Amino acid sequence: MTLAQLRAFLAAYESGSFTAAAAELDSSQASVSELVSRLEREIGLQLFARGARRLVPTAAAEELREHARRAVAAIDGGLDALSAITSLDGGVCTFGVLRNAAYYELSDLVQRFHQRYPNVRVRLVGLNSALVADSVASGEIEAGLVVLPVPVTGLAIRPLFRDEVFYASTTRDPAAGPVGIDEFADAKLVLYDAYAGWRDPTRLQLLERARLQGRSIEPAVEVEHVETALSLAATGAADTIVSGTVARTGGFPEQLTLTPFAEPLYDTIALVQREGAYLSPATARIAELAEHTLLAAAEPDQVIATTPRR
Repeated sequence: MTLAQLRAFLAAYESGSFTAAAAELDSSQASVSELVSRLEREIGLQLFARGARRLVPTAAAEELREHARRAVAAIDGGLDALSAITSLDGGVCTFGVLRNAAYYELSDLVQRFHQRYPNVRVRLVGLNSALVADSVASGEIEAGLVVLPVPVTGLAIRPLFRDEVFYASTTRDPAAGPVGIDEFADAKLVLYDAYAGWRDPTRLQLLERARLQGRSIEPAVEVEHVETALSLAATGAADTIVSGTVARTGGFPEQLTLTPFAEPLYDTIALVQREGAYLSPATARIAELAEHTLLAAAEPDQVIATTPRR
């Protein structure tokens, strides 16, 4: 089984004819047809039913398609990486960061990267983690930092560190003990990340806990930014949640007191990329810079042991 055979098979599958596949591959119809026929002989299965007007993929073709696509993408990615391995004099870097990146010392990530590699164009996306994961999975961006869990398949996920999430209130006495999920479900709440809603990873964890107890969570107010939620909570209008890292920064409302959850709640921050995909040199560099910055700012007990980057 050769790369040329797999390319011919994929082109024929997508275009529906050997003639169109040949045009796409800048080859001849006879050559593409022969490559596919040779592949069929090698695997002992028919890949297409040859119709009068269009190739009809068989069950074997459907089964092979995704594996072939990954194999070709891996080879192409490797060749691209080799061609640029000694230079970062151009190209585009695409990377996703947490919406609250500034709290994790990532606000000047692009500036520091651009100082090192001034000829690389940068596209940095800062969205809720669920949306960053969607963008990585779809190929819109190559990699990104997210909070887990993200309800997206096809991603390679490498957890980096855990940030405990607390209940923030002006009225609840921390001496009353940790907050249980029943108390949380009964509370008047202001929650942030309104656009992502219950796809937001932190919210999603709380929702799953409530569902296990036969409860639901209905916030009184939903806003987009954590700063807005904290400002409202500081007035006593409602209670909210906040990660330890955000709470430790300057400007955190002094009226708010923090209480842990009875079952500790964590934002687990991870680096994600598509499974089987190779990062471009530029994106690999900004991912390394983001990871090192993130871990340098973390407390030692927050860091999750990981295997070295490939």
